[in-house]
Amino acid sequence: MELEKVLPEEIEKRSFEIITEELGNHSFLPGTEQIVKRCIHTSADFEYAKNLVFSENAVEKILESIRNGASVVTDTQMGKAGINKKRLKEYGGEVHCFMSDEDVAAEAKRRGTTRAAVSMEKAAGLDEKMIFAIGNAPTALVRLYELISEGKLKPEAVIAVPVGFVNVVQSKELILTLKDTPYIVARGRKGGSNIAACICNALLYQLGTGYF
Repeated sequence: MELEKVLPEEIEKRSFEIITEELGNHSFLPGTEQIVKRCIHTSADFEYAKNLVFSENAVEKILESIRNGASVVTDTQMGKAGINKKRLKEYGGEVHCFMSDEDVAAEAKRRGTTRAAVSMEKAAGLDEKMIFAIGNAPTALVRLYELISEGKLKPEAVIAVPVGFVNVVQSKELILTLKDTPYIVARGRKGGSNIAACICNALLYQLGTGYF
């Protein structure tokens, strides 16, 4: 097999050309194309073209929230590390992850629950506009669903893409039942902190291009 000759600075561009070619005539909801393609670029998994679900006008609503200074809450330090914090800061937002906080760990141990669930409760106490980007912990999604349903939290959006086997599918389906919360959900078992971060970055890149 002959190697394709591509200059280093052209590799990403060529990758997206290949993705576009292989997707063929796939149709996208308005504003979702670059998000789907970045998920495929990050994972080399074309199933994201089918399993990503967007609530009505989700992308436009999330972009408006970022423009208005919304911060992002993640459930892993890896997710936090992967998000373009410099670009988010340009709009007044920052990235939070409370998973390593001592008070979160202590409270989770005391109650016999997960740090992910407690970290969602801690985030609910912030006086900020918040977008939740969950790529690892289904218990974070379950607690988010409960807090939203109880009227204790009104996030700008939920990006629900945890990966795994235990309660992963079920927790994502809970988010899909939310009526007044914009969401982006990767149905099924696939996802990850890298996918959560790449969706956030795809949204930030759209703001840079003036997509909406």
